[in-house]
Amino acid sequence: MARVFSGVQPSGSLHLGNYLGAIRQWVADQEEDDAFFCVVDLHALTVDVDPVELRRNTLDTAIGLLAAGLDPKRCTLFVQSHVAEHAELSWLLECTASFGELRRMTQFKDKSDGQESVRAGLLTYPVLMTSDIVLYDTDRVPVGDDQRQHLELARDLAMRFNSRYGETFVVPEAEIPKVGARVMDLQHPERKMSKSVVSPLGTLNIADPPEEIVRKVRRAVTDTLEGVAYDPEHRPGVANLLDVLSAATGTPPRDLAGRYSGYGALKTDVADALVELLRPLQEQMAVFSADPGEVDAALRVGADKARSVASVTLARAREAMGLLSR
Repeated sequence: MARVFSGVQPSGSLHLGNYLGAIRQWVADQEEDDAFFCVVDLHALTVDVDPVELRRNTLDTAIGLLAAGLDPKRCTLFVQSHVAEHAELSWLLECTASFGELRRMTQFKDKSDGQESVRAGLLTYPVLMTSDIVLYDTDRVPVGDDQRQHLELARDLAMRFNSRYGETFVVPEAEIPKVGARVMDLQHPERKMSKSVVSPLGTLNIADPPEEIVRKVRRAVTDTLEGVAYDPEHRPGVANLLDVLSAATGTPPRDLAGRYSGYGALKTDVADALVELLRPLQEQMAVFSADPGEVDAALRVGADKARSVASVTLARAREAMGLLSR
């Protein structure tokens, strides 16, 4: 049984990209692997965020994960800040990483570009991510394609630490889903759907009611070319709709393209498929929202399970680096 770890930031409402690109795969992973899934609230602090909003988003994210099918009896689901070992190991790994390699991270360059003041946490974010992963002797990390570079850094840091201080960490492998791995913004198909980018019509949240799903899909950007063809490079808007429909139905996007002669029918089918896909998830969200105490209890149990593993790994790393035992 492989050990799997992944996490999601509570920086806003869970959206379709989160679900199709990661969470749906997590639900499958928990049936076959020793799976650890985390609401990474510490990562959300790299930008200015209202404390009340962060607490609400953290709880809502946990509700969304439970509603999507993560079962605390089959996986370990917890909040990152509830396990102090994440922050402590991150410091040890920061003393292993170099400023140059962190500064070269694409996400840091993109998010810091043009900013007069950038939080140091934004620079060291990938090191905390590495800590999240290696604390659990993780074999595989199911992530979106945009996190591939961070996974490569995690591998580099784990191998560097092992080389300097002796075998301490398992070196993780990235697992990127082949379908639905990168759902794009419905209005700006050149960029991925994101919780952190304000795009009211471009971001389809998993909690959106059916009429809102239909509205957003109908207004999705396509192009002025004739016919429907799957061409991500030259026709990204159409390709995005076909990718979404493919992820919802299991039919390859190129096969789907051949069924349509115009965008109207395609958009209708995409909207209908998403309404049906998200209906059971939304029903479960309503159930968990009505009983937040059950959610809190599940997260406490998950944190206890996570801490029992993380504490062993942290002790191993501390000893390897020469720190006195507590």
